Amino acid sequence: MTVDSQTYRDAMARLGAAVNVVTTGTRDDPVGFTASAVCSVTDAPPTLLVCMNRDSRARPAFHAGGPLCINVLSAGQRDISGAFAGKLDMYERFTFGHWTTMTTGAPVLEEAVTSFDCRIDRIVEVGTHSVIFGLVESIRIGGALGGLVYFNRAYHALPHGGEDTQEGT
Repeated sequence: MTVDSQTYRDAMARLGAAVNVVTTGTRDDPVGFTASAVCSVTDAPPTLLVCMNRDSRARPAFHAGGPLCINVLSAGQRDISGAFAGKLDMYERFTFGHWTTMTTGAPVLEEAVTSFDCRIDRIVEVGTHSVIFGLVESIRIGGALGGLVYFNRAYHALPHGGEDTQEGT
């Protein structure tokens, strides 16, 4: 039995995922895109993966190797997600939010829920996407903010749970 692409996409729309802005380059020559296909691979060594469409304008910069930063967006950052997912040129995208750097030099969103500053370890081509593996070199955990999730082709805000959240209630 073969699953058609549209059925697969419809089913995947029901798999909620955090919204992230993934960056590379430098503050002077930044590149970035919005991604929900981000996943932890292992904690020893700390490694993440992110999937990028092969048709993305950002793809050549990531294939050049080097730094990678995954910036997890908060519930109030839909505008940033939209800017990095849309038709704006790379410099215009980075007018949203405030940007700095950490260990690798990749652009880091100061207002992110958390940022994973990585070095690209390898890229594997799978179908229509490039799967980029990043070795985490440093992490910045932001303030107590709710998360932004993409589910059923729409954004949804998640409340910040904090330490006072009780499990099982």
